[in-house]
Amino acid sequence: MPRAVVGIIGGSGVYDLPGLADLREERIETPWGEPSDALRFGRIGNTEAVFLPRHGRGHRLSPSGINYRANIDALKRAGVTDIVSVSACGSFKPDLQPGLFVLVDQFVDRTFARASSFFGNGCVAHVSMAHPVAPLLRERIRDAARAEKIDFVNRGTYVCIEGPQFSSYAESLTYKAADYDVIGMTAMPEAKLAREAEISYATIAMVTDFDCWHPDHDAVDVASVIKVVHENAQKVGRLLTRLLTDFPAEHEACPRGSDRALENAIITAPDARDPEVLRKLDAVMGRVLRV
Repeated sequence: MPRAVVGIIGGSGVYDLPGLADLREERIETPWGEPSDALRFGRIGNTEAVFLPRHGRGHRLSPSGINYRANIDALKRAGVTDIVSVSACGSFKPDLQPGLFVLVDQFVDRTFARASSFFGNGCVAHVSMAHPVAPLLRERIRDAARAEKIDFVNRGTYVCIEGPQFSSYAESLTYKAADYDVIGMTAMPEAKLAREAEISYATIAMVTDFDCWHPDHDAVDVASVIKVVHENAQKVGRLLTRLLTDFPAEHEACPRGSDRALENAIITAPDARDPEVLRKLDAVMGRVLRV
C-alpha cells in the first residue's frame, strides 16, 4: 500500500494546523484554476500532512466561491491519500448542541451553482456515492476524539445548502422533518470530488448553532456562530493532532472502495475520449490511465 498522506481541509475558524513540523508552503497549479490558498506541508509525529484552508486565509471565499475542483485536484497532486474535512454546521436535533462534533456518514446535496464533477462531455464517469465517507478513516477520527475526551456523535446526515444565506424557517422545518442531523454549506461537492479523485474522505461537522427551527433560537446570526467557531477550533486542533500522531504509516485500503472509485465507473470508450479532457484529468484519473 502507498504511504499515508493526510490532507486537512479547514473550514470556518480553522485556518491553520498548529504543530506542523518541517513546515513549507507551495502553490500548486491545477487545470481547474487556483485552489483556495497555498498548501502547507509538514508532519505531526511521523505522519505527513497537507493543510488547506477552504475559505482562504482571512476567510476570503464564500461557500459558492470556493473552487472545489482545484482544491481536490491540488491535494491529489500533493500525494494526499486521505482527506479530513472540517466544517461548521447547524443542528436539527435538540441533543446535537453547539460545541458537539458530528462524524457524519451521509450527505444530501442541495447546492445548485457549483461544478460538482471532474467528468463530463469527452469523458463520462458515474461514480457511486452510496457510501461517501471512508469508514476506517471515520473510525480513526472517532478513536482520536475519544482519546481527547471530545464530545461527539458517531453518525449523522449532513444536508449541504448553497448559501451564503442561512435557511428560511420553512426550509429548516423541512430538513428537520426529513430527519437530517446537521446543515452546512461546504461539504458538497467536496465529498463527490474527493471520491472521483479516489481519495478517502471523512468530515468532522462542528455544531455551532441550532438552525432557525428551534423555538428558543429562532434566528442564526454570525456573532453567535463565530463565538462557538473559535471554541470548536481549539478542540479540533487537539483532535487533529491526536489523529495524525496515531495515524498508520501506510494508507489503509478502504472497504467501501473510495480509493478505487473509478474502477468500472468510466463509460466513455477509450478511443472516444477527448484528449484535452484527459489532460485535465491527469491527476484525478492517473491510476486508471496507467493501468
